[in-house]
Amino acid sequence: MPSPHYYSHHHHVVVAAVLWLCAAALAAPGTGWTTTATATGVGPPLPLPPSSKCRRWCGDVHIPYPFGAGPADGCSASPELRLYCNDTGNSVHKLFLRGRYGLHSIEVVNIDVLQGQMRVVSPIFYSCFINDNTTSEGSSKPMVLLPEPYRFSSTSNKFTVLGCSTATYMFGEAYEDDDFDDERWYMAGCDAHCGGNISSLKHPTNGSCTGMGCCQVTIQGNEDLRYYDATFKNIVNYTEFYTTYPCAYAVLMDSSYGFNFSTTYLAPSNEFNKSRVPVVVDWEWVIPNQTCRAAHTQPAGYPCVSNHSKCVDASGGRGYLCQCAEGFQGNPYVKQGCKGTSDIDECKDNTTYPCYGICNNRIGTYDCVCPEGTPHGNASIIGDCIGEPSLPFRARLAIGISAGVLVPVIAFLVIKVLLHKRRMKRQALFQHNGGQLLKHMLKVEGNASFTVYSRGDIVIASRNFHKTKIVGEGAHGTVYKVTLDVGGRATAVAVKRCKVIDKCRKEEFVQELVILCHLIHPNIVKLVGCCLEFEAPVLVYEFVQNGNLNLLLHGRPRRRVSLPTRLRIAAESAEALAHLHTHPVHPVLHGDVKPENILLADGWIAKVSDFGCSTIKDNVQVVPKGTLAYLDPEFLHSFQLTDKGDVYSFGVVLVELLTRKKPRSISKEEKNVAWIFQESMSKGTLHELLDKDIVLEGESSMVVIKQVAELASRCLAVPSATRPSMEQVAQQLRQLKDQVVEVECPQEVEDDLGPTEMEMTTGYPTAQTLSTEAPRRTSTLSTE
Repeated sequence: MPSPHYYSHHHHVVVAAVLWLCAAALAAPGTGWTTTATATGVGPPLPLPPSSKCRRWCGDVHIPYPFGAGPADGCSASPELRLYCNDTGNSVHKLFLRGRYGLHSIEVVNIDVLQGQMRVVSPIFYSCFINDNTTSEGSSKPMVLLPEPYRFSSTSNKFTVLGCSTATYMFGEAYEDDDFDDERWYMAGCDAHCGGNISSLKHPTNGSCTGMGCCQVTIQGNEDLRYYDATFKNIVNYTEFYTTYPCAYAVLMDSSYGFNFSTTYLAPSNEFNKSRVPVVVDWEWVIPNQTCRAAHTQPAGYPCVSNHSKCVDASGGRGYLCQCAEGFQGNPYVKQGCKGTSDIDECKDNTTYPCYGICNNRIGTYDCVCPEGTPHGNASIIGDCIGEPSLPFRARLAIGISAGVLVPVIAFLVIKVLLHKRRMKRQALFQHNGGQLLKHMLKVEGNASFTVYSRGDIVIASRNFHKTKIVGEGAHGTVYKVTLDVGGRATAVAVKRCKVIDKCRKEEFVQELVILCHLIHPNIVKLVGCCLEFEAPVLVYEFVQNGNLNLLLHGRPRRRVSLPTRLRIAAESAEALAHLHTHPVHPVLHGDVKPENILLADGWIAKVSDFGCSTIKDNVQVVPKGTLAYLDPEFLHSFQLTDKGDVYSFGVVLVELLTRKKPRSISKEEKNVAWIFQESMSKGTLHELLDKDIVLEGESSMVVIKQVAELASRCLAVPSATRPSMEQVAQQLRQLKDQVVEVECPQEVEDDLGPTEMEMTTGYPTAQTLSTEAPRRTSTLSTE
């Protein structure tokens, strides 16, 4: 198990920081930050306009309708849009939004009704090392939960992390009717570090937020985020930094805030922790998924009540917003709220604005054009509009014949030039991606089964990478299911479009392709070809049709998977990894062993996948390739990729096979399933974690289960030198597999509404109802 120095203890407490805002940006109504919002909306029809007793200002914050604050009923269009102006002391009034359930208040500093956005105070999370063995995390106020209809904007905010040795993660949730659904959880994070240890300490740079002392990441991908928290993990021994940079901070802030990183922010008491940082909140008024067309059919509840107002459908079909028409500004939710700009009819004043043609008035300006028949000239000058003299018939005929001949010739030449440029570009990309070197190495190696496809082959087969062909997407690329010629036969294959490779690694990439196309093993997904005529390499693999191990264990409907089947899949996967590690020409390190990368062919035969797009030759990795829950903790200290790292990841897979629990964790205690497994092994409580399907197979199976558990515990051992090799793991699994008999393939069973994935991970019950939709039977070639 990892020692406590790998990960610092953390508490889920939140500090509500004061916002740092420019007073001039908030002083006038309708001013301040303005960014595009995504409105989904809830609420009843708009009531009558508010009375004069309603407050329209709180301090220097304007309160536009449909929001309202004041003693009178009907100050806001709905109870959800009611705000509160409180005296915070010394006659300083501030505007607040009551949090979910009315338990907490959130300070409001700006409201933009046209964009459907609000800016509120942003909580700043922190973790400071007090001395060489104590970590302090805390805040002055608890985190608040946004009520309906408010959500943290997924397009206007960035998650920002400051620190010298921290991997900080933001956890969030979209909740509705108090039913916490693990599928609505959201996670984002980034690493801020200053070197591996004090001897290699690198000082951060002012103004730079690219990972050295400061990092930022967008949170796009979840439009319903109403709650978030943050947690800190030390990626190296923090005790070596606490005297220089003892603190780490995390905050979700407005992308347009103008944050400028300073190294002084890493001190325990600094201006950043005291600063006023905004976060953007989207608010919605309309009924979810209702469009402008539907809203017009309900005039009693139509909120765009002002003259010269218009209805605009929000992006993604999530409702609509009200805006003022072009040339008008103000509040479209109030009658006569949209007011025109100062405009005069220039066409009526020919002395000041002379026009001797056709005059058309527009808001703020006018158009003056020459009339038809005299289209050339300046219509503002008398007599300047003139027409073209008519050409003789013979001249017009000669021009027509010449054009009829020249246009096809020019079009033919243009097409020839474009085709030539296209061929030259493809040839340049082929050379840039190492195509000539690959052909030479394949000729030397004598591999006739590997095919170098043309760009046209890939484009036609994938319908120019049409989205309907996609079967998987991830950090390293996108996978498409297509049909290509393989060995003279039309064959279904998986085409993986990688990210652009570093031109400095071109020769290494080609060498890796040659190695991978020689990896012939019944339990390894075969690389059958590639195409190098794109900006990024395209790799072609055999297609595996029965999904992956993750879907088999955790998909819906639930399948009963026997112990013999699990042992066979584990043994086949271990043999594949052992084959990689002991390759006679060049040992290959996988680096991302997890159930999603163990595909299942006919007869549920295991095939290890995910090769080709990522580095497999170099051992040193600056950014982790693997998935955090399966990653060797020693990698986070040394950034050294080794074969024992694959052994650790495979040990986590063995634990998942025994327990049917995912290793990720989102509970408050942050206990990973692998850690819980090691604790249960030491305490003798393994039976409490085991999956009921294999426990019920009889007492005779418990002997084999315990031996598999002991093998998994050895794979997870720290330090890595005590772990067995992958070849030893495969040999022991083969022996254990032979002790049990596999009589049937995994069978679907009636879902008993048992524990959900979140319950299996955290122990907390949820109200999620289990889907009865069968898992997709498409290829799940990993793109992570």
